Amino acid sequence: MNSEKNRKKKKHSPANIAFDTVLYILLFLIMAITIIPFMEVVTISVSPPSVASEFGLHLIPKELDFSGYKKVFGYGQIWRSYMNTIVRTLIGSALSLVLYIIGAYPLSKKNLPHRKFWTLFIVFTMYFSGGLIPSYLLVNNILKISNTLWALVLPPAMSAYTVIIVRNFFESIPDELDDSAKIDGANDITTLFRIMVPLAKPCLATVSLWSIVFHWNAWFDCMLYIQNEKNYVLQMLLRKILIDGQIQDISLIPGTGVVNTETMKMATLVVSVIPIIAIYPFLQKYFTKGVMVGSVKG
Repeated sequence: MNSEKNRKKKKHSPANIAFDTVLYILLFLIMAITIIPFMEVVTISVSPPSVASEFGLHLIPKELDFSGYKKVFGYGQIWRSYMNTIVRTLIGSALSLVLYIIGAYPLSKKNLPHRKFWTLFIVFTMYFSGGLIPSYLLVNNILKISNTLWALVLPPAMSAYTVIIVRNFFESIPDELDDSAKIDGANDITTLFRIMVPLAKPCLATVSLWSIVFHWNAWFDCMLYIQNEKNYVLQMLLRKILIDGQIQDISLIPGTGVVNTETMKMATLVVSVIPIIAIYPFLQKYFTKGVMVGSVKG
């Protein structure tokens, strides 16, 4: 009883109350910094030109006008870029996940020959790389895959940091499971995909989310390696719209009148971010567990 009372007193001490107050204030500020810009973008995207051109914050729509979305959805390149991004994200994330699994699992085994050397070699690449020009020459002149999907998915297929994270997670799985599978006659491939991969689902879901977000938001490699606008990914097209301030051939899109440039920009931005917002809740439950377990072992 006394220990319980002491715990409650300590919990409600002035120092703890002050700490909690500061913490909640910081969390509120972070929430505001995150939500207010998004509300501004959504509000402008559904506002008429007269409202969108007004100075100040636009957090709540005064009038609804979806002409910006009509312009965006009527622009054929948006749909082509959407498909390019979806294909890139699916293929790139699946390829990365397979490489992480087959690369990290052997590194987690203590009987791997020269295990320490290979681990240090991978870690070395986290701090030193060939640079942008050698990468461009490799993709464009040697592999000759520029202006194709492979130029966007092969160079970023592996991340040294993520390999180490997945390796650490595999190391946290008890060796007895591996030994019992071998006693039952399972080979290494069966053990990996029937036992280890299901147990590593939190970590794999986490790194999959990282890969999905990366591929969905990437535009710089598209700017380097893709010359044909029909092969642009969505974020590259979004960058073009935001910088140029207009959509090409927009005068050819029927059914809408004059649309404010900012309205079109914000509508395009909302359209591009919705898929990531939709998919994140399904993977979020694995996120914390996957990162924490993968980071506690060296």
